[in-house]
Amino acid sequence: MPAKRPPVPLSRERIIEAALHIADTQGLRRLTMRRLGDALEVEAMAIYHHLPRGKEALMDALAEHVTAIRVEQAATWQDTARAWCRAGRELLREHPGVLALALTKPPKGATALAIGEQIEQLADGGLPDAEEAVRTLRAFVFGSVAVEVQRSGWADPEVDEWVRRDRRADADFERGLEALLRGLET
Repeated sequence: MPAKRPPVPLSRERIIEAALHIADTQGLRRLTMRRLGDALEVEAMAIYHHLPRGKEALMDALAEHVTAIRVEQAATWQDTARAWCRAGRELLREHPGVLALALTKPPKGATALAIGEQIEQLADGGLPDAEEAVRTLRAFVFGSVAVEVQRSGWADPEVDEWVRRDRRADADFERGLEALLRGLET
């Protein structure tokens, strides 16, 4: 008889991944501590050892997970901005279930640090008002993804699988990003 596998230890990362899966497949409203505990095969109270503030801490962690974007400094500020706008878009598109959190939760923790790093990278690249540029670029990325998810039918219960790759959305994003970067140069 094969030996029984020991349970996978509970960790903050494992909790966040399971919560993302629930939010992305069933919606944020269906994400409860009990449902999360069931998915992790633990009592819901065990989650509180890793997230002492409970559901509030979980929501903060999910928002942080999809908004704390870091990229390497590129040769120009434009290339750096392109890299993190694209990375931010991809991460938000991977997790449409937490888009509402990304849009409404104020930047904290790793997200606040990442924003500071983005500002520093653009300033070091020669952009005069890097803080304003980062706010503008983040708004563009969040808005683009929100429109894309809305068009995709992700939240429609009648849609079996939402379209994650839409060439028109990709082209719209790139065109908007380039226009925005040109506008920030002036």
